[in-house]
Amino acid sequence: MSEDRPRIVVTVAAPVEAVWDAMRDKEKIRHWHGWEVEGDGLEQEIDLIYFSDVTADEDSRILTLGNGDQFVVEPVEGGSRVTLTRAAYGDNPEWDAYYDDITEGWITFLQQLRFALERHPGEPRRTLFYSGTGDRSPIDAQPDLIGAAAEWFKSEHQVGLTVDDWGDGLLVLSHIPPSEKKPAGASMAILTLYGDVDREAVDARWKAWWEARYPKPLDL
Repeated sequence: MSEDRPRIVVTVAAPVEAVWDAMRDKEKIRHWHGWEVEGDGLEQEIDLIYFSDVTADEDSRILTLGNGDQFVVEPVEGGSRVTLTRAAYGDNPEWDAYYDDITEGWITFLQQLRFALERHPGEPRRTLFYSGTGDRSPIDAQPDLIGAAAEWFKSEHQVGLTVDDWGDGLLVLSHIPPSEKKPAGASMAILTLYGDVDREAVDARWKAWWEARYPKPLDL
């Protein structure tokens, strides 16, 4: 078992009370975690991750998930720092094959948490999700579908862009090139929309662009 535990740190311009509440209130978790799925899939995922077999220290604002991932929320100048320390690789052999994917997912979700609290506190969102395989990176060939945009964050495999046309929304693009661990590669896009943006119209444009380049979705 390795003790090399990845750590993700995000600073949020919001009080620790607001950040902690956003991580413990089920409805507020919906404002930033994951993306919409059919039926009650998102609600089930939230229940499983944040409320099943977890330890929440309200005084210290430390949340330890059932798989061993641990969040610490603490005050810093200008807001709060959220530190996620991943469970050690090898603690759960069933999930080891997805370890790196889960780490990438947490980078996305913590940036979505930051975006929700800083730009749209308390506001509901709508989301769209696309995935695919291959060596073509959507980061390198960003679609001409978003109008005015600005960089929100950037990591080794991801970029986040704010999008004016989506009610000050957020676009997260990710790409992991083909490798021995992931022979088919992996590309994803998460679109977060606010206000009265026509979700169906956005979906139609994006689906046409995406499926022309990534005809085979990931097996999630």
